Amino acid sequence: MAIKSQVLADFIAEWTKVQMPPTVVDHEYWTVYFDRSLMKKGVGTGLVFGSLLGVRMRYMVHLHFPSSNNLAEYEALINGLRIAIELGIRRLDVRGDSQLVVDQVMKESSCHDAKMATYYREVLQLEDKFDGLKLNHIPRRLNKAADA
Repeated sequence: MAIKSQVLADFIAEWTKVQMPPTVVDHEYWTVYFDRSLMKKGVGTGLVFGSLLGVRMRYMVHLHFPSSNNLAEYEALINGLRIAIELGIRRLDVRGDSQLVVDQVMKESSCHDAKMATYYREVLQLEDKFDGLKLNHIPRRLNKAADA
């Protein structure tokens, strides 16, 4: 009698595993730090991606056109979002030291410059491609920690 009961329990346990839908695993948030960088021959943007598992990836994008600091910050942000999409990252915690760019994207300040408004609209289009997107301002001295 005890053996028959155990066989029945084992059958139910195995059958239940097959019949239950797979457990949905919440994707982790990757972190990306973005910043513009001045170089001897122009302006570039720097990006550092990091995952909870310790994976780190660094990217540098050289801008082949004259750019203000704020436009270069937007270029860094947009390129970071595009790279994340290409990598298949669906949840992203974006951190940058440009208070103006973060405030504009978070709708805490408005865009009065036509070029900045174009960049802003591009960010809005890209953010729809993520399941989760956070944008945070970090002071410049803290952003240097991403370089380490």
